[in-house]
Amino acid sequence: MDIARSEHVEAELDGLITRRHDKRRTEEGERPAEEAWVESERRYAQQRRAANRAAWASYHRQQAERHRATLTDLVAHHLARAEMYTADTNEHHHEEDSCSSSSTRNAK
Repeated sequence: MDIARSEHVEAELDGLITRRHDKRRTEEGERPAEEAWVESERRYAQQRRAANRAAWASYHRQQAERHRATLTDLVAHHLARAEMYTADTNEHHHEEDSCSSSSTRNAK
């Protein structure tokens, strides 16, 4: 049999199948199994989006708490240092102790 002829016949069959399928979908709509699958996929996607939103909300709340703890400690440190300099009645000069220099000194 001629290869070109068999390919032509195969293309005609594919076209026929596609046309019949499209006509059936137009007249009958989706089949129950396909409709159930589509609905299942829709619900799954909705649940996945809800779970992702909940995970992101949790992440941002936890991150806010971590920042709050860090910044609260930092504010307390700077207020204590300011109070030390304000309450210092002696004329002695104190070595400036910034956040970065104290960590550098401690690392030495």
